[in-house]
This record gives sequence, structure tokens and C-alpha cells, in this order.
Amino acid sequence: MSAPRNPGRADGLRVLRDRLRIAQAAARLIAEHGLTDWTLAKRKAARQLLLPDTAPLPSNEEIEVALAGHHALFGGDAHAAALLAQRTEALGWMRRLAAWEPLLVGGVAAGWATEHTDVRLELVADDPKSVEMALAGDGVAYSALPPRASDDLAAHLRIDSPRAAVRLAILTPQQRRNRPRRGEEPRLNADAVAALIASAGQGDESS
Repeated sequence: MSAPRNPGRADGLRVLRDRLRIAQAAARLIAEHGLTDWTLAKRKAARQLLLPDTAPLPSNEEIEVALAGHHALFGGDAHAAALLAQRTEALGWMRRLAAWEPLLVGGVAAGWATEHTDVRLELVADDPKSVEMALAGDGVAYSALPPRASDDLAAHLRIDSPRAAVRLAILTPQQRRNRPRRGEEPRLNADAVAALIASAGQGDESS
């Protein structure tokens, strides 16, 4: 006599499988078609897979994992070169903004960035206006941006550099100390970014 089926377990596995399929399809849309709205990419991916509107969508963290996998399979030299250029641009701005203890975060730090991903730098300042005044004094054009989430108290600025868009999140010292960290999300100082750039160059020399 066969063991009774466990429909709950089967449904749970199906949900996990669908979330993975959506994440992989959304990562392809983001990487290959330049979609920057990840919610839209998830919904488009679900429709492409002929899944119902009620299908559970993957988290942004699952999309990041899927993007890393996509780049590993299909990115090749083009992705490596784009990431190197973004990290080089980041390092230039980090050295320029060294007074505000910049950290590189997000996709360029973690390695899942696409060519359309902003370079995200986190700065610390008692008054965000000090950063704006320094940029204006150096003739750097920038624009103010809304926060990334409803509970994000940081001030955000965007610099449209010729090689990459740079997004600055300016936190107070207390906000940086209390800022929650997602899993193993990297937060790299200038020395760490320089080391990544140097290791990429050594890889090119040995190939």
C-alpha cells in the first residue's frame, strides 16, 4: 500500500520552483533588456512563464542571486569589463569624496550589477548639505532623489557621470551605526574596491 501523499509539501515545492523560475526569467530581462524596475521584471517574467497573477513573486534578494548566476553563465568578458569599469568609476568618486567615509554597496560591490545598474555609494555626514555644497563647489551637477524605501531616512543624490550613474546615500553617523545589513551584503571601502580592481587586472594579465 503506497504512502499517503502530502499535498502541503507538494504545493510548497511547486511555489519554490515557480519563484526560482520567475527569478531566473526576471534576471534575464534585467540583464539583457535593461529593465530597472524589478517589480515589473518579476511580473513580466511570470507572464512569460504563463503563471497566474496570484503566483508568489521572488524577493529582490532572490533576483540578485539569479543575476549572479546569469552573469556566471552568460556574462563572460563583457560583464567582467562592465563591472570593472563601474568599480573603477566608484573608486574615483570614493577618493574624491573621502572626507565622508564612502562605502560601495549594492550590485557593483556584490558583482551582480548589469550595465544599467547605478554605482551606489554610502556616505556619512552630520549634515547632508555639506556634501551638496562640496559637489556644487566643484562644479558637479547632481539631483536630489526620493528615498529607496518608506523607512529610509538617508538623503539621496544622483550624479550622472559619463561612465556610470552614481547614487549617493548620505547618512548621519547614528544612521550608519544602526543601519540594518541584509545577509552577506558587501559594504566596501576604497581599499577593498582598489583590491578588487587590481585582482581583475591580474586576471587579465594571466589569461
